[in-house]
Amino acid sequence: MTSPDLFDAVRQTALAAGEKILEVYRSDFAVQRKDDASPLTEADLAAHRHILSALHALTPDIPVLSEEAADIPYATRRQWSRYWLVDPLDGTKEFVRRNDDFTVNIALIENGVGQLAVVHAPALQLTYAASTDHGALRWRNGAAEKIRTRRVPQTPVFVVSKSHRDAALESFLAKAPPHDAISRGSSLKFCWIAEGTADLYPRTGPTSEWDTAAGQCVVEQAGGRVLRTPELTPLRYNQKDSLLNPTFLVFGDVDYDWPARLS
Repeated sequence: MTSPDLFDAVRQTALAAGEKILEVYRSDFAVQRKDDASPLTEADLAAHRHILSALHALTPDIPVLSEEAADIPYATRRQWSRYWLVDPLDGTKEFVRRNDDFTVNIALIENGVGQLAVVHAPALQLTYAASTDHGALRWRNGAAEKIRTRRVPQTPVFVVSKSHRDAALESFLAKAPPHDAISRGSSLKFCWIAEGTADLYPRTGPTSEWDTAAGQCVVEQAGGRVLRTPELTPLRYNQKDSLLNPTFLVFGDVDYDWPARLS
């Protein structure tokens, strides 16, 4: 399958998964708890099943790692040079609270780096997609447009998590230069950087690789960067046994000396 065909097919897969999520969202759904106490709904599972089936049909030779089927040993995963990394419903806490800030995340990873990705927010009718061939795009109500990060304005805008504000983040914000701060859920924080609505997303709390891969690809193809802290090296995937990410910074303006300004 050619790259344009795959790009559109994966976007359509995310849209269809979003419809399955909305069917549950509009109902009186039940909430279960995983072993780590995080929420799980039928929407997570319905989206997972659809995406898994669609990706296996599109690319039968490329393995899939999904949040809802993540118990794949590193001894197996380390053999993968190319694989799909999926969060069928990113922002389940936002979904349960019915505040619309949840997404479908699908990313194609090659040698630790995102090459193609879709972040779809079904309740907001917003879709972001990116690839090394297409750059970064946004669909609003079905209309596509290219997106780019922006130059940092006089007062930068920080975007932070709605559900994961911790003491480390509060300390970071207190010490940072003057800024405006806004909250969003799920991978939409990455997308706000990519489209030039915000300038910096500092992440001090825990995330897993499926939470960030699609959003990172969109940001990078829009001109931004995602750097792990404190090393300030690019965030990469499938490099270790644990699927937890380190802390990181996401920023759009690569000519703005964030490390010096945040030191």
